[in-house]
Amino acid sequence: MTVAPADSATAYADVLARIARAARAAGRDPADVTLVAVSKQQPWERIATVLAAGQRVFGENRVQEAQARWGDPEHKAAAGEGLRLHLIGSLQTNKARDAVAFFDVIETLDRDSLARALAEAIARRGAAPQLFIQVNTGEEPQKAGVAPAAADAFIAACRGAYGLTVEGLMCIPPVDEPVGPHFALLAKIAARNGLAALSMGMSADFETAIRFGATHVRVGSAVFGER
Repeated sequence: MTVAPADSATAYADVLARIARAARAAGRDPADVTLVAVSKQQPWERIATVLAAGQRVFGENRVQEAQARWGDPEHKAAAGEGLRLHLIGSLQTNKARDAVAFFDVIETLDRDSLARALAEAIARRGAAPQLFIQVNTGEEPQKAGVAPAAADAFIAACRGAYGLTVEGLMCIPPVDEPVGPHFALLAKIAARNGLAALSMGMSADFETAIRFGATHVRVGSAVFGER
């Protein structure tokens, strides 16, 4: 889907309407589903258009790119109050301190070394972002995330050994498989571990994700167009 910058507001409104319809069809309140607009690598004029339309939750892949974009004084002024930034890309341990200081939500906690680094950064700062654990539901070797069979133990370690407050799970299903079973698996892991937040679903499948209980959907191209 290609969206011109001038059409981003229309595309954004359409995505919000689709989220609302999908939520109602699933017997859910649309207000319980948060749109994370994936702004990574998008030109600022498209982001500014969506900001002006009311969006305040954005997803970024890289710490430095997010710092450059959202730390810019003019961009911060345009965002105004209520901006919330989600880190949705893999996080290196040496960037943990910067990520803790800059992001409201880190969705890609997936290994012990990162849990340790985040715990140390949170202790130094005295404040913590919301933390989601990424689960590699398809067990793809090239993709980040804890394996489903190891998820329970990793959640317990994050809570116990590292003293972290985990609030949800995130997944990115394989591109060549039906997404429903992956969303159902993530929801099952979350339920048995008492986790309320589920970040799942992107431009091509966010309506399906809502049907399976997504509380956060990460939508980029359907809002902004291709990068």
